Amino acid sequence: MWDIGIQLLHSLNYILVLVLVAMGLVIIFGLMRVINMAHGEFFLLGAYTVVLTSQRGLGFWPGLVLAPVIVGLVGMVIEWAVIRHLYHRLLDSILATWGISIAIKQLIIIFFGPAGLMIKPPLPQSVHILGLVYPVYRLFIMGVSVAVIALTFYLFQRTDFGLGARAVIANRDMAAALGINTRRMNRVTFTFGSALAGLAGAVMAPLMSCDPQMGLGFFIPAFLSILVGGAGALSGVLVGGAVVGGGDSLISFLFSPVTAQIVVFSLAIVLIRIRPQGLVGGRRHE
Repeated sequence: MWDIGIQLLHSLNYILVLVLVAMGLVIIFGLMRVINMAHGEFFLLGAYTVVLTSQRGLGFWPGLVLAPVIVGLVGMVIEWAVIRHLYHRLLDSILATWGISIAIKQLIIIFFGPAGLMIKPPLPQSVHILGLVYPVYRLFIMGVSVAVIALTFYLFQRTDFGLGARAVIANRDMAAALGINTRRMNRVTFTFGSALAGLAGAVMAPLMSCDPQMGLGFFIPAFLSILVGGAGALSGVLVGGAVVGGGDSLISFLFSPVTAQIVVFSLAIVLIRIRPQGLVGGRRHE
């Protein structure tokens, strides 16, 4: 019973971080119709920002603060240099961002080497929760994830910026005719989505082996979460993340990671076949 309780908390931890990554991906895709194949590498850059500050003796916390800022700026530069030239060219954007992802991984290998690096958890203490002993740092990750997810929903549901973004998602041409600067909206959105992935990578760095392939382990489940939940609604990420992340964690615990991947991918295929728009997704007007 104790093991099940711990696993449920671990699953919640994973789901929240997965939603954080997927939220950045779905914001970019929903607004710009760009499948950012380098999104996993933005997660990677966030983790290695923490690695860099730790190696320089600054510790974990400055890296956590700097990660979303640095990765957001990297995303802004990539959007200006590459992505803005590829709007409405889905295949070209996939190939371009895939090339960017390869370049980022190779740069990480050049500067940090191919081996995995470990970061010491900044909060090594444990607390008692309902009779369970659970690491404080994992609770910290949950708290940060919930706060950022709630802030993102507030930004896109309750502010003028969010109203403009949803207008562009619904009908870009009409939004432009009403005076919304869609070009600036794209740039800000891509920067924000990149920063979310960078923050997720930073908070997860102490729990993972930081290596050049770590981003892939979150990009694929995040993309699958969007397909399951639906790209037309931000709330779809919550549903998709819960289905994919929760299913993967619990089945891995009960059986094996390989079995979990087979079951989760099979379930996703069935759900996508039944509801191509996702469980809570809606249609998007071009």
